[in-house]
Amino acid sequence: MVLSSAQTELGDKTIRKRVFSGVQPSGSLHIGNYLGAIGRFALFQEGYDCFYSVVDLHAITVPQDPVELRKRTVATAALFVAAGLDPAKACIFVQSDNPSHSELAWVLQCVATFGELGRMTQFKDKARGKKSVTAGLFTYPVLMAADILLYDTDVVPVGEDQKQHVELTRDLAERFNKRFGVTFKVPEPLIPTQGGRIMSLTNPSRKMSKSDEDPDSRIEVLDPPEEIARKFKKAVTDSGREVVYDPEKKPAISNLMTIYSLFSGKSLEEVRDAYEGKGYGVFKSDLAEIVAEKLRPVREKYSQLMSSGEIEDILKKGAERAYEISSAKMREVKEKVGLCSRLRL
Repeated sequence: MVLSSAQTELGDKTIRKRVFSGVQPSGSLHIGNYLGAIGRFALFQEGYDCFYSVVDLHAITVPQDPVELRKRTVATAALFVAAGLDPAKACIFVQSDNPSHSELAWVLQCVATFGELGRMTQFKDKARGKKSVTAGLFTYPVLMAADILLYDTDVVPVGEDQKQHVELTRDLAERFNKRFGVTFKVPEPLIPTQGGRIMSLTNPSRKMSKSDEDPDSRIEVLDPPEEIARKFKKAVTDSGREVVYDPEKKPAISNLMTIYSLFSGKSLEEVRDAYEGKGYGVFKSDLAEIVAEKLRPVREKYSQLMSSGEIEDILKKGAERAYEISSAKMREVKEKVGLCSRLRL
């Protein structure tokens, strides 16, 4: 029997490989998040055993308004489902609802070294120019490692900017296994060949970001069609008027072409040929229509989930399953490192 890439053999059984991914509720999700993460999540749920988390513990590494954080946490989970995730096929939960994440993170902090955490490029980027940063921001990659390793994850869909964190996760898993005996699977990153890094509409040298102070730099998933059209109309372009993909010489239009390609399903060559001689104005107008229409069912499903309260029940059931799976792993970890577990919570 030939197994798919989503399956493996265990004795005489064929089992599905496991996927884990998480999204921070630190701001309104934009099309970069959609194309690189939540819009792709549903692709895995048919063949893999999927765990998707709203990682709110990661969000508090920087100051947050508590009321807004709770609202965004639920809203992010609702967008998971609105974008195509089926709670019957994928475990959807909030990270802080499962204490195993924090517990394993501490154990792994005692395995990680100060030097390797200090080399994390995302920490350097986020800490640059700040008068002070939290210890949580410094140890953030270890919590991410705990998120992944708790579930015997095989595959981690991430953007290129998170690859270093998955490499650290692999290092910590291998180090723990060598020191205490085989405990964790060593996961593999899965990085999209296109769409893993959508750039800002106002500065194509920077990644589209929820934290950018300029709201016109991003298209948010819940933006109405008229707002999407306005933002694309204002989006910066390069000199000339040719719709040509050239990230070096024409980074702005190349970024817009990538967005067009991913939302329309057309290749970059097809996009180029379709707008030969038409200029940027026609291209950006059509792009706005394509994106707005693609996101329309997501916005409608999101509104239904939030008004019905259904998302709360989904998150409760997801947290119960996540804890059931991860608590067994934590008991194993505690036993191997010498911690006493007198209670079976």
